[in-house]
Amino acid sequence: MKSLRRFTVDALEVRVYADAAALAEAAASEAASCVRNACLRRGEARVILASAASQIQFLASLTVRADIDWSKVTLFHMDEYLGLPAQHPASFRRFLRDHVLSRVRPRAFYEIQGDAPEPLREIERYRALLLAAPIDLCCLGIGENGHIAFNDPPVADFQDPYVVKVVALTEPSRQQQVREGWFPNLESVPHYAYTLTIPALCRADRLLAVVPERRKAEAVRRTLCGPIGPKCPASVVRQHPNAVLFLDQDSAAFLEPR
Repeated sequence: MKSLRRFTVDALEVRVYADAAALAEAAASEAASCVRNACLRRGEARVILASAASQIQFLASLTVRADIDWSKVTLFHMDEYLGLPAQHPASFRRFLRDHVLSRVRPRAFYEIQGDAPEPLREIERYRALLLAAPIDLCCLGIGENGHIAFNDPPVADFQDPYVVKVVALTEPSRQQQVREGWFPNLESVPHYAYTLTIPALCRADRLLAVVPERRKAEAVRRTLCGPIGPKCPASVVRQHPNAVLFLDQDSAAFLEPR
């Protein structure tokens, strides 16, 4: 799928597409290529996926491709609400079951058990799984306040010593979940969540940021045009040596022409 324009910001390649469908198809093609290359090199691919409304079209494009041997792919996800059972409509592990595992059969899908009785043990369990082998690909979105996973500004830590941790969610992050329809009101959104840290996400050999929709335009502007730092956690993608940001015309609307 041909992009309308391409440019770089620091180390980051940015590609802008005509619409969300073209963006999704292009990002899925890039992700599939990464998975195939990992399988050729190591006999397997280990992939982190985001769970968000903005990722639905991308995941639909990814899971219909015939050029991925899913039996060689191990999947992880990047966040989950503390205390939320797996069958809750807003559970991120349920999201990936609905949008990925209902369509393909990977080698494994390792879930963050949001309702695990001992959160510290759950953190250690998931940390060990993530560190057991390289992560080949991380496909992430960008939150309306610039967060990636649940690393919210301004407390995101670019040198975080942890791989997985429990964080307090900021009100903007919780409000976004209401606007996207996952919860009926702000009071019902959990206050805490598990998240992979920024270094854990950036440990992936290849990083693809899939960011459609006009509501993300301001976050995209801050990601690309503002300083790199925790006030806009997504700005860290500009430092990754092998990353691409996929935009549509809506999410790129606040960028100056290049």
